[in-house]
Amino acid sequence: MFDQLITNQIVVHFIGNKSADEGIRLSNGKLNIDGNLKDLFSAYFTGSFKSAEYYNLSHPDDLKFNEVFNYISEIFDDPGKLYPQSINLAKHLYEHSTHPKIKAGEFYTAYFYDCDIEGETRDAVGLFKSENKDTFLKVLNTNGNFEVNSEEGININKLDKGCLIFNTEKEKGYLVAIVDSTGKGNEAHFWKDDFLQLKPRNDDYHHTQNLLSMCKNFVVDKLPESFEVSRADQVDMLNRSVKFFKDKDAFSMEDFTSEVIQSPEVISAFTDYKKQYADEREIDISEEFDISASAVKKQQRIFKSVIKLDKNFHIYVHGNKDLIERGYDEAAGMNYYKVFFKEEN
Repeated sequence: MFDQLITNQIVVHFIGNKSADEGIRLSNGKLNIDGNLKDLFSAYFTGSFKSAEYYNLSHPDDLKFNEVFNYISEIFDDPGKLYPQSINLAKHLYEHSTHPKIKAGEFYTAYFYDCDIEGETRDAVGLFKSENKDTFLKVLNTNGNFEVNSEEGININKLDKGCLIFNTEKEKGYLVAIVDSTGKGNEAHFWKDDFLQLKPRNDDYHHTQNLLSMCKNFVVDKLPESFEVSRADQVDMLNRSVKFFKDKDAFSMEDFTSEVIQSPEVISAFTDYKKQYADEREIDISEEFDISASAVKKQQRIFKSVIKLDKNFHIYVHGNKDLIERGYDEAAGMNYYKVFFKEEN
């Protein structure tokens, strides 16, 4: 997505795990990089940014208390301050590297000029951390004989943690893209939530994502609590929800409820659940917005159009739910599904 970004200003420090008292090792200045290294760093830093999902730096009290926001603002005001502010950023990251599972690694601060972002040309500051090392084989030809050595190094195709902070929307906390490919446990939150303190950007991507997530939770969790529905009915509503978002360019709550949910009683329950869902998560569920195709593609993965029957069968429902009929066989004492079809492929 940002694979054309080039940088010639990079500072690298080493950040340990604070709970293990590993400390930090600060460099004496910027890296000296030639043309080949510029290309390699560009691929390493920017190649993993694939999503159109953006965030803003934030703070629960006031944006001015977000340390990263203040350090980045100093750099944008004067790119010559990249090195001293990289030290402040490194120390700030170390203070939040307290979970015992957080790995030590190199921390990079880089400055990018003239980045194309949403039709604008803006500078950006990149923050990146490498935590995992791969083993590489190095084959040497010495006097006609081959020798093979192993070395540990960074795989430039696997960025562990990174963010690009663009010099736009400063009053909202800048425009931020993020990558975090390591870990799903509690230790994974320190980069996004503790160090950067990000909040979702108020845009069509997150409006689409929020609405789809809320729909999925309503159909899977809330709907069977209040209404007598089969798993086939749930799958059908999930399929119709995704189809609505894939077929439309813009979302309207009125159109969605009438076309997808249909039943007045269920619409009323859906409306109540929407408010509860938004309040609990402190998010905005917008009534109208332009649908983000990339958000639909990402969220579609969580919509499972499958009926799991014990450990014997899975039924995938992609179309007309009227072609599947649920019943109970008293003699066998078991439930069953009857499926109607014209051809067997």
